[in-house]
Amino acid sequence: MPRRQNPSGAMHVVTNRVRHGEREYTSTLLRRSYREGGKVRKETLANLSHLPPEAIELVRGALRGESYLPVGKAFQIERSLPAGHVMAALSMARRLDLARLLDRSPSRERDLVMAMICERVIAPASKLATVRSLGSSTLAEELNVSGVDEDDLYAALDWLLDRQERIEDRLARRHLSDGELVLYDVSSSYFEGHACPLAKLGYSRDGKRGTPQVIYGLLCDRPGRPIAVEVFSGQLHDDATLPAQIGKLKQRFHLKSVVVVADRGMVTKANMQTLKDSEGVGWITALKAPQIKKLARDGTLQLSLFDEQNLAEITAEDYPGERLIVCRNPLVAAERTRKRRELLAATERELQQIADRVQKGTLTGSDEIGLAVGPAVKRYRMRKHFDLQITDQSFAFKTKTEQINSEAALDGIYILRTGLTEDELSASEVVRSYKGLEQAERAFKTFKGPELQIRPIHHHLEHRVRAHIFLCMLAYYLTWHLKGVWAPLLFKDEHPPTGTDPVAKATRSTGAQRKAQTKRTTIGEPCHSYKSLLSELATLTRNTIRLGHADATFQKLAQPTRLQAHALELVEHAPLNT
Repeated sequence: MPRRQNPSGAMHVVTNRVRHGEREYTSTLLRRSYREGGKVRKETLANLSHLPPEAIELVRGALRGESYLPVGKAFQIERSLPAGHVMAALSMARRLDLARLLDRSPSRERDLVMAMICERVIAPASKLATVRSLGSSTLAEELNVSGVDEDDLYAALDWLLDRQERIEDRLARRHLSDGELVLYDVSSSYFEGHACPLAKLGYSRDGKRGTPQVIYGLLCDRPGRPIAVEVFSGQLHDDATLPAQIGKLKQRFHLKSVVVVADRGMVTKANMQTLKDSEGVGWITALKAPQIKKLARDGTLQLSLFDEQNLAEITAEDYPGERLIVCRNPLVAAERTRKRRELLAATERELQQIADRVQKGTLTGSDEIGLAVGPAVKRYRMRKHFDLQITDQSFAFKTKTEQINSEAALDGIYILRTGLTEDELSASEVVRSYKGLEQAERAFKTFKGPELQIRPIHHHLEHRVRAHIFLCMLAYYLTWHLKGVWAPLLFKDEHPPTGTDPVAKATRSTGAQRKAQTKRTTIGEPCHSYKSLLSELATLTRNTIRLGHADATFQKLAQPTRLQAHALELVEHAPLNT
């Protein structure tokens, strides 16, 4: 194409579209406008149709006076911090009004406690490790606690402990009302070191025999939300913790009437009298195994009751004014029978090996034989089921068949006891209420598991140990609600069915079974555990960006994935379980 002698005139890019039938043809041209003889003329300088669209846009921009730099020089990402899990935790904390629950007035201590609660929810660690990890996400900046050290966190813990009673009172007002059913159970955690007065040797639920521990009792409402926690010395028996909780419910929480559901290990004769003497306190607990055996021996408990049913209500002279709800679960019965059979067989094998040694003459003397037999019958706790005969030159044993059969007849049977009348609570509701203790056990599992990591406890001062456990309780309060709104994304059962038979094993809903089989949610997304969902949210980052060589920077959140957006939307808008 011949070029004009006068190259002046404005250049621009023109896109032409021409339709022929059903087909459309597009051409992009670089053109110039100029005046000639008083008229506006146009000249095509180049055909840009072969260029990719982004190159054409660059030409358009350059003609408009825009300037461009290579991508590497145009901007720099100076820092990228995990933000999604922080957004979820803080959003839920705001919905729960957690900051005002801690204290009505804003303060640095309140911000620090909020930071420790959220950090324990998203990345539990020791206080020293928390100092280091606060800056590894956007949490420190969000709560304006950047640059803190461990002394700041310890001072905030002391501040929190001073307010524990007031915080628990607010939780009770929020979630408990007169006549409410309250769950109470205890657990323990092992302790590192020997300096703390609370750390004592006792029964270890963590399997850490020989290590000091502390005991803590947890009060929950019926759905399982934590209301209050109290820490006790590790040597204290479980039953000794109950009276303080009854006083707390009546005096501190000002509940005129309440129903306490407590594990059978809590209720001694003295505690039962305390429950009965407390005005407005109903109770549900269970009989221990020796008490059930006595009822069977006395004839009060007739096993023929369960020929055609698995739930019956009886009374007994030993329990005046009480209702005894007798239940039999055939699945539990079969499991206990199987386990007893295996333990008996394992004990018999060990005893037979000792008998063979005695017969061969490699083991002689009643004392030596007894030293070998003792550990064998204690290992599986089967001593009561064997008749042992030991002399200096012989050893014989046989199983107590009649005793074993008598015990096996009670397999799967448990008896609940309550002072509530039939009008106050039916037998079926008594069973369901006692099974609600599973919620407290679930809380302890979360406390001790990777989600909150309450143990091992490294604090040495008694008040710091109490504050640490209370902090973990508040973190569980936040976690409990997060799991609730995230149920559609987790393997959690969104709508657990309430069966007509309260004794039968709980079943999962059809939707939950489908999630377990397909590993997919109802909308086709991958199903997650609570921890894996938090990890997925942590990949949503907030980036600090610098333009070219300018001094100014700005922050921009990465584009969330579909799953991340859904999880954050649930936290922001899903109804809370209140």
